[in-house]
Amino acid sequence: MGIGAWSAPAFAPLDLGVVRPSGWLRDQLMIQAEGLTGHLGQYFADCGASSAWRGGDGEAWERGPYYLDGLIPLAHLLDDSRLQTIAEPFIEWILGSARPDGFFGPAMNDDWWPRMVACKALTAHAEATGDVRVLPFLLAYFRHQRAALTRRPLADWGQARAADNVLSVYWAYERSGEPFLLELADLLLRQGIDWPTLWADFPYRDPQTQWDHRAHGVNVAMGLKFPALRLGHTGDLPRARAELAAGLEAIWRYHGQAHGMFAADEWLAGTDPVRGVETCAVVEAMFSFEVLLGALGDSHLGDRLERIAYNALPACQTPDLWLHQYDQQANQVQCTPERRPGWSNEERANLFGLDPHFGCCTANLHQGWPKFVAHLWGRTPDGGLAALAYGPSRVEVDVPGGRLVIEEQTDYPFRDTIRFIVRPSVPGLRAPLHLRVPAWTTAGNCRVGTDLPEPLGTIGWHIIDRAWYPGDTVSVELPATVERVRQPTGGISVIRGPLVFVQGIREGWERLAGQDPVAEYAVRPHGAWNYGLVAGAPLTPIRRLMPRQPFAADAAPLGLETQAAPVDWRLDGPSAGPVPRSPAQPIGPPEALTLVPYGSARLRVTEMPEVLP
Repeated sequence: MGIGAWSAPAFAPLDLGVVRPSGWLRDQLMIQAEGLTGHLGQYFADCGASSAWRGGDGEAWERGPYYLDGLIPLAHLLDDSRLQTIAEPFIEWILGSARPDGFFGPAMNDDWWPRMVACKALTAHAEATGDVRVLPFLLAYFRHQRAALTRRPLADWGQARAADNVLSVYWAYERSGEPFLLELADLLLRQGIDWPTLWADFPYRDPQTQWDHRAHGVNVAMGLKFPALRLGHTGDLPRARAELAAGLEAIWRYHGQAHGMFAADEWLAGTDPVRGVETCAVVEAMFSFEVLLGALGDSHLGDRLERIAYNALPACQTPDLWLHQYDQQANQVQCTPERRPGWSNEERANLFGLDPHFGCCTANLHQGWPKFVAHLWGRTPDGGLAALAYGPSRVEVDVPGGRLVIEEQTDYPFRDTIRFIVRPSVPGLRAPLHLRVPAWTTAGNCRVGTDLPEPLGTIGWHIIDRAWYPGDTVSVELPATVERVRQPTGGISVIRGPLVFVQGIREGWERLAGQDPVAEYAVRPHGAWNYGLVAGAPLTPIRRLMPRQPFAADAAPLGLETQAAPVDWRLDGPSAGPVPRSPAQPIGPPEALTLVPYGSARLRVTEMPEVLP
């Protein structure tokens, strides 16, 4: 398919607000609204009244659009009028900033890149509110862009992140059918970094030490969605799958870590568990996998999305969602103001604060949870719905013949059971339900009502195609086995389903600067961390009541009880030294140790050696 053609995604995305959070996920979004997202402009001028993106004379590049890109979905998923009021001055100023030629935004900055983010935010606003001004605004801008790119082509950040521009172009095309939009999409894809060609002969196999947009962690995370955007233009699904597979294999082979992300403490940084992962990269990788899962329809992409969302995302923030790190570590035994060997980022990057190291993450982290909720469900080509990722939620959509409401009741990923309650608008409404089958479960089953359970099969999709009646239920069991996974360093990580389990370290918080709630903190260990797992020792699940915030150090609703012994393992500068070779020699008797979810521990050891019993 060439220019003028269009290939629809495997699972069409739902407009913002169609999926709503419930259960612990709604609590998570509420905590976010009560935390930094709901008050950022009071403490961070770049996203406050002085922002050039709401008419001020302050920051005019990416931070205002970044904030809006997370604030808008959070505000509408919670129906929070206070948050909507915070977003309104940004939206009104942006819409009012259009020039006669269609260009928009702060006059002191003409970079294509921040406008890519602003366009994404506007599409979310239009979906949630029906604002009829957005589509004409975007069409005028895209006409300007189509003409201007020939004399002012993409460069630097815009070139690396062109796929995000194409997302909004496709959004406008789906609603207008304007042929020039497909020409613009083709031009953007040709001017952007060709990530699949880079992946095919991947040059960044070692930790990088020099600046390169192609090795920058956030750019890499955003570039992951490139095959999905080119698929929309070419319709060549086998090519898109092959391109993505090559990218995932290369990036994660040389830089992957147990929490689901790749290391990049600004640049791609290898597999050592003390190398950092930037918060911006975490939320952008999540969004890329959300786009990829919908476009390609491959269930394993949902596994990757959940691994990041339920581990790396909560770990980089305090449980009250006020403070964050710029870089997190898989083996993070202290967060101190010290330069870490090999990192390109400064000594503050590992601290928890308002803007440790650099403020991009301060503005951008807000999209993580809301966009994850918004992408839990998608439309299927057969007129039904697909559960793309699992979490407590409610979805209500029109389907052929009526309207369907599905409530997903679950404490997943801390529990293995998911219950769907189906409420059709008319009895006997037929709409297929597609259930993602994770690769990590081999004994999953589902039961409709009181019917006998049937196996889910292996990785892929389990489809229930039937007529629905009010109050019908579907119960899904996703039993997970506990795995000891040997990492490239030789260390062992413990993984159960979507959750990574770690040795949590007792935390001592020390305020270094500023005032609460946005003070800057170091975190120091108040206990030993140098343990090895006893080989072959049982890993026994321990379940506790679900708290409002399951990602708190003292409130994890699921743990794994096992045996560990102290080993000779010391600091190397400010970080844990290399993981001792297994089997390590114990320097003390075995002890009971309860492993906790990665996202619940701000100090942790994720890769440990083994010791013989």
